[in-house]
Amino acid sequence: MKQPRKNSAAAKVAVQPQTPERKKILLVDDHPFMRAGVAQLIDKQPDLVVCGEAGDPGAAMGVLAKTKADLVLSDITMPGRSGLEFIKDLLAQYPNLPIIVLSMHDEIIYAERALRAGARGYIMKEAGGENLLAAIRQVLGGQVYVSLKMSANILDSFSGRKSRDSNSPFGKLTDREFEVFQLVGQGKSTRDIAAQLNLSPKTVDVHRGHIKEKLDLKDSTALVRHAIRWVETSKG
Repeated sequence: MKQPRKNSAAAKVAVQPQTPERKKILLVDDHPFMRAGVAQLIDKQPDLVVCGEAGDPGAAMGVLAKTKADLVLSDITMPGRSGLEFIKDLLAQYPNLPIIVLSMHDEIIYAERALRAGARGYIMKEAGGENLLAAIRQVLGGQVYVSLKMSANILDSFSGRKSRDSNSPFGKLTDREFEVFQLVGQGKSTRDIAAQLNLSPKTVDVHRGHIKEKLDLKDSTALVRHAIRWVETSKG
C-alpha cells in the first residue's frame, strides 16, 4: 500500500539567525553634550551599546558596579579625581576591563602616561566618529589603539631613537607631579590640591619644588603663571 507523502515543508524547522550580543560601553565625561553625541554614535551600531554614563570618576565607579560594562570610554580631565588615577583605580577593581581615553588633550603629552597607567587606547576628540568606533572595536578585540603618529613616536622611544616629545619639559614630570601642575594651573591652593589628591600639604609642596626644578622655574609665582598659561592653552 502506498504511503501518503509527507509534507516536507511542514517538517522544516525555521532557524532564526543569531543576533550577536552588543558590547556594553560605559561613558565617563563631565560634559553632558559630549556624552550625548558619543552615545548617539555608539547606539546606532549593531554591535555596540551604551550601558551607562557618568560625569566624574566617583559616579563612574557606582555605575560600573551596577552594569557589567565591556569597555570604559573616559575623558582624562574631570572634577574630583585625576584621570590617570581613575584608570589605576578602575584596574585595581576590574583588572581585565579595557579602558580607552577620549580626550581633547594632545596625545604627545598624555597618551604614554595613559597607557602606562593601564589604558588600552588613547584617541583625541577631534579624531572623528569613524576613528572612535575603530578604536573601540580594536580594543575590544584585544589590541591597543593609538594614532599612527603616536604609534611611531612610541616605537621611536622603544628603538632607542630620539622620541618626538623628548624636548618637552613635561616629559620630565612624574604622573603625580603632572597632576599637581595641572591643579596649580586651575588656580588650586596647596591645601586644595592636598585634599583632592589625598596628600599632605607638605607633600604637595615637595612636588611643587620638584616641578619648579624640572621646568626651570625660579619661584612659585613663575610656576603658577606657567601652569595657568598651560591650562588655558590646553582647553578645547
